[in-house]
Amino acid sequence: MQSHHVTTTSPSNILGSSIHSFYHHQYQNQLDFNIEITPHSMMKSLHSLVLLLASLSLSYGFQRQNTLLRSSLTMLKMSSSSDFPSLDVSRFQTGERPEGTEDFIMQQTMLRVKDPVKSLEFYCDVLGFRLVMYLEFPQYGFNVYFVCPSNAADIPEGQAAQWEYCMNTPGTIELTWNYGSESEEGPVYNTGNADSTGTHDGQKIKGGFGHIGITVPDVYEACERFKKLGCTFHKTPNAGGMKGLAFIKDPDGYLVEVLPRGPLVAKPIDCEGIPAEGGDGYKDNSK
Repeated sequence: MQSHHVTTTSPSNILGSSIHSFYHHQYQNQLDFNIEITPHSMMKSLHSLVLLLASLSLSYGFQRQNTLLRSSLTMLKMSSSSDFPSLDVSRFQTGERPEGTEDFIMQQTMLRVKDPVKSLEFYCDVLGFRLVMYLEFPQYGFNVYFVCPSNAADIPEGQAAQWEYCMNTPGTIELTWNYGSESEEGPVYNTGNADSTGTHDGQKIKGGFGHIGITVPDVYEACERFKKLGCTFHKTPNAGGMKGLAFIKDPDGYLVEVLPRGPLVAKPIDCEGIPAEGGDGYKDNSK
């Protein structure tokens, strides 16, 4: 999940250091900013702040208010362009599904893997998934392995029953192994995230694929376990500016996002000893 969610107690993240300075020197005791910003609420937040600054200008009459208000309006104008796009997508959340699609499910995401055993160890032993079905196609030189967070007791016996069970289970991952890839040197498949694997010039590319994701009861506890199991972290829960979520890598380098089942909550210290305070902000993994 690429999120732009930021929670801040300083207005400097909204309209820059000039407004922060104004707030600090003039209204430190009068105002308490606690603004939550997402791409969908940015416009609303900026409108509210402009109105607030206009009100302050009328109430206190400081000379610098006109400059600050003009700065606010400029930022608001910028936010209405491509800088902070906000789309009305409400219609996609309402109404009945189109006729003929009522029983469609999102059944699988396919990932090509270099070594099927290492991948199955990761998805089953580390993430807790189960192998619900596999098919071998020696005539075509590949096998497929379907994994998902299922209980072994729920998986039926027999290939036909497992096929039906798998095809009716949302959110499986199809691990595809092309024979011989396990013997190749180094990474085999491009992960889509600033990866140079497979490129002719050795330059990193901005791929379209980002990551898969799991949700857990407690991100910090899950990451302590992942660390003990020797997982490679792309981001620990407190690294960067977005707290309370993590990214680990599977054996091929594909990113797995780790999110909580409830709100994003930051704990003081994560599995690598990184404090919740600070961070460099959001990072686009595709670049």
